Amino acid sequence: MKLVECVPNFSEGRDREKIKAITQEIERTPEVRLLDVDPGESTNRTVVTFIGSPEGVKEAAFRAIRRAAELIDMRQQKGAHSRIGATDVCPFVPVSGVSMEDCIQLARDLGERVAKELGIPVYLYEEAAQKPERRNLANIRAGEYEGLPEKLKDPEWAPDFGAPVFNPMSGATVIGAREFLIAYNINLNTRDRRLAHEIALSLRESGRAQRDAQGNIVRDAQGKAVNLPGRFREVKAVGWYIEDYGVAQISINFTNYNLSPVHLVFDEAVKEAEKLGLRVTGSELVGLIPKEALLMAGRYYLEKQGKSPGVPEEELVRTAVLSLGLGDVAPFDPDKKIIENQFKQDGPSLLKLNLREFASAVSLDCPTPGGGSVAALCAALSASLSAMVANLTFGKKGYEEVSGEMKDAASKAQKLKEDLLAAVDEDTRAFNKVMEAFGLPKGSGEQIKEKEAAIESATKQATLVPLGVLERCVPLLELAMLAAQKGNRNSLSDAGVAGLIGEAAAIGAFYNIKINLPGIRDDIFRGEALKKGGELMSQVTRLGREIRALVERQLDKT
Repeated sequence: MKLVECVPNFSEGRDREKIKAITQEIERTPEVRLLDVDPGESTNRTVVTFIGSPEGVKEAAFRAIRRAAELIDMRQQKGAHSRIGATDVCPFVPVSGVSMEDCIQLARDLGERVAKELGIPVYLYEEAAQKPERRNLANIRAGEYEGLPEKLKDPEWAPDFGAPVFNPMSGATVIGAREFLIAYNINLNTRDRRLAHEIALSLRESGRAQRDAQGNIVRDAQGKAVNLPGRFREVKAVGWYIEDYGVAQISINFTNYNLSPVHLVFDEAVKEAEKLGLRVTGSELVGLIPKEALLMAGRYYLEKQGKSPGVPEEELVRTAVLSLGLGDVAPFDPDKKIIENQFKQDGPSLLKLNLREFASAVSLDCPTPGGGSVAALCAALSASLSAMVANLTFGKKGYEEVSGEMKDAASKAQKLKEDLLAAVDEDTRAFNKVMEAFGLPKGSGEQIKEKEAAIESATKQATLVPLGVLERCVPLLELAMLAAQKGNRNSLSDAGVAGLIGEAAAIGAFYNIKINLPGIRDDIFRGEALKKGGELMSQVTRLGREIRALVERQLDKT
């Protein structure tokens, strides 16, 4: 699933009708879900959070910026928060299936469109910045809206998109790309804020001022305090006391959890607390967290226990929640706290059916679910078997030399399993879209063109889904081969079945590719799909043959 988060800040926090009109633009955009609207009276600013597909989020952001430009007059705007425009800032954040480079491109595309169609000067910041001094939002916003007319006259501050012409109603907009910000608190068995802050100073990147033997701050030749950096990059932290809980907390913002993972900071906080005679009782997540941050923590703690991290995502999340004590002050609900879980596909899912219900659904006089979904499910089951063999091998006596390979194999198999399970529903949805396209009206010439274009687009998508399944079947069979070669001998037959149903899934996926091709007019697409499918099937056939030969040879020896 490709998911991007967008967090635009609008310079209006008091007029609820205006705020609603802006957020409605987001809600009406396809492939987008509005998560949060946080208006502030004194700041006169509203922070909006939404997620969705890359194209959906980009479109929703433009619509919201356009509506804000119509409704917010910066000549009348006053508030406690610094600002430069009606839409002050609009960052894109990669959540899953997208890279930072993808979000940088989204920022550039949106910036160009906002400048061209709305006449608003646009600056790019953070990861999207085209000049080093523009990475920091504070530098761009210096002087705020009131200083913008003079700033635009300075060639050094010409906007990245648009003419350097002051827009008195809308000001300017700052668009960028940044990592996901995780707001997180670690709980201590004390009410003493100073002790919590002492730990925070050791953890945060900015660290603390250096002091001499007498406790005085050490200063350099210019009189500036000498700083001792803290343990973790991209971590901001302070200590505070929360009266509602009756405990002191280390309040932390992670601005790049890939550089400084939550679990490593938590474990270091435990060590620092022990030095002060304190105990960490648990932790608290404020807002949402990317699933990967919890999966990383789950793998880390399982490995510390000497267990294989190649287990289902649900078990990794459970391990992370228990290990971090995320339920210490309030229940932790993964469906409400993991950001990807906020954007699940609406409507029924085949994955919610039990085995009998799924088999019965396939058997009805209805084309969906059909062979494509069944092929994807078979591939997912092949991945599950390879993960099982790897997990039954990891850490076992006599298999010490291959434990590292088995650990990695189990994790790869679990990732493939998740992708292939998603394809079970994707295949059915894709075929239903084809049926919907065939059902469109064709009365006028324009309707005929629209119907043909819809059929072409839907049929291509219905081809791409099984092609994706077929692509995954190659690494799937490689894992089955590894399981058969080096896995636990008692599970040899399981590795063999993984190979058999993986190969069958690939053949089934290829059948579904080929049956769709005659309905596609695009000769280039047809040729490339058939060529790629044929190349993949050559690898599948070879691997399947080798796995069968290996398994049968080993079984004959028993």
